[in-house]
Amino acid sequence: MTASLSDKKCTPCEAGAKPLNIGEINEYMSRLHGKWEKVVSISDGKIKKIRSRFTFQDFKEAMLFTNKIAAIAEEEGHHPDIFISYNKVTIELWTHAVGGLSENDFILASKIEKVV
Repeated sequence: MTASLSDKKCTPCEAGAKPLNIGEINEYMSRLHGKWEKVVSISDGKIKKIRSRFTFQDFKEAMLFTNKIAAIAEEEGHHPDIFISYNKVTIELWTHAVGGLSENDFILASKIEKVV
């Protein structure tokens, strides 16, 4: 049986490693439970990121969530792009070293889902 993504630990990616292909991305997406969407690059039409938006009652709750995500990201050594607009938080995940998605992005997404 495959380990739960949230039970895994992010591992450092080597520059020059290949990003996940569409089949691998779809497999990992099926293992997530939240509302994550694939983000396609305008320049080459490839899936480069995954994104999810979260809405809270107010700014304070949005910031509490963001701080929990920051702590997880630090622990994993894998950092999302986080956008905050009052009570809305948007998280984008991608692996800079590979120029696209890696297993780390899905591990972190799964851990974020546990916070919500």
